[in-house]
Amino acid sequence: MTQNLSITAIVENTAGTMEAAGEWGLALWIEADKHRILSDTGQGHTLLQNARLLGIDVATAEALVISHGHSDHTGGIAALVGAGFHGKTYIHPEALHDKYQREKTPPHRAKGIPPASRQALLSKVSDLVESPRPTEIAPGMIVTGAIPRRSTYEDIPDPFFLDENCTQPDPLIDDQALLIETSRGWAVITGCGHSGLINTLNYAKELIGEGRIVAVVGGLHLFRASAERIKATTENLRAFGAELIAPCHCTGFAATGALQHEFGSRVVALRAGLTIRVSEA
Repeated sequence: MTQNLSITAIVENTAGTMEAAGEWGLALWIEADKHRILSDTGQGHTLLQNARLLGIDVATAEALVISHGHSDHTGGIAALVGAGFHGKTYIHPEALHDKYQREKTPPHRAKGIPPASRQALLSKVSDLVESPRPTEIAPGMIVTGAIPRRSTYEDIPDPFFLDENCTQPDPLIDDQALLIETSRGWAVITGCGHSGLINTLNYAKELIGEGRIVAVVGGLHLFRASAERIKATTENLRAFGAELIAPCHCTGFAATGALQHEFGSRVVALRAGLTIRVSEA
């Protein structure tokens, strides 16, 4: 298991330091003892710039984990590969499909992996690891694959579709999380959490058995959620006993505030340029 786990937001909606730039999207740099993992890549506008300012060489990552196939999480893949990344990429196969977001009037917006990033991915297809089911990166590091949707209130409120005419809703089954075991318990790292935070944590518990969840880090996709859903999420989150909750990206101000009200100092909003250390007491 990991003794020292640190997670740095290279890309996030808002800057947390004077050096970093904000961008709608997410990319998390994960150092787990000797392992270096990049979770998502943002849109691609700030990944390399912010990484350089933070003293991080993203090309040295042994693995890239793609949380789902939206452009604000995959747009930096082309830049990453161009910078010399040679590690494995873990991705649910459905993430490679076309995706769209409905606008008020056509044309609707392409939301899938941008062409340059798709080409970069396919150019290194031998290093692609499809993860529709739980997949181990290293001992104590698991990509969940598709997350079962069981809670009655965790829906997908956004107008996402699989076709450019926006007639076929996208169930976003490519949404997946990363689980890392530390000496204090497991960290659950999400991209957008489209499956729902409680669904994600319940599935994580299935996968880790008797292990405890000590940290929840990432986008929780509650920025368009109803007050009722935010309330239900915060109430049900308490049962997992996480010592650290680090919301970011698509969590939203209202949900972040609700989490801070419910959990106090256990909540640390993660912004571009900031680092959290999960394994510290």
